Amino acid sequence: MDRLWDEYSQAFRKFDDLTLARWMAQTLGQLEGHVWRLSHPLIGAYRVASRWAHDRQIWLQRLATAPAAYPESNCCRAPLLPLLTREVLESGLICQHCGDTVVPLAEIPDDLQSPIRGWAESYAPVHAVAHWDEEEQRRVADYDQALETAATQAETMLGFLGTQIVPRLLDFYPAMVWEDQDECLEVRPEDVVVKP
Repeated sequence: MDRLWDEYSQAFRKFDDLTLARWMAQTLGQLEGHVWRLSHPLIGAYRVASRWAHDRQIWLQRLATAPAAYPESNCCRAPLLPLLTREVLESGLICQHCGDTVVPLAEIPDDLQSPIRGWAESYAPVHAVAHWDEEEQRRVADYDQALETAATQAETMLGFLGTQIVPRLLDFYPAMVWEDQDECLEVRPEDVVVKP
């Protein structure tokens, strides 16, 4: 998959700086006001473009104006487009442009810290099943069944994150992206059902 995305990224590499800046600014306008799955093709394309833009310091050149709703991020000065992952307790919200922490957990609005923390603390042991060592695996009668149960729980919990928690962050951020998969448990985006 990485090789495939690397191939896709070549289209953006060929963009001159002005074209890349304009494409990114226009795409941010389309993303604004919505919650997006990390697996969404538009987010995938934006993430690929943002790698080239970050390397070429597109946002620092001020070649295009980002939509007004997007404040400048503290980490790399690109427009603020945060990603919420299962590692939110350690990493906070992640910058889509540079991959660093853009909003530490302590700086997420107070009324949302508790549900995010609660979700992450509940999700951690479910995710951990994929990383059990041999001794932990022997403690259950059927490790494959435990793994399948954990994957089913992860699908439900990720869906809850994307529908019940992340949309509340739109009151504070112009757009939000959430991780809708768990490779360790073999939970793919299409396994995570989100009801409108």
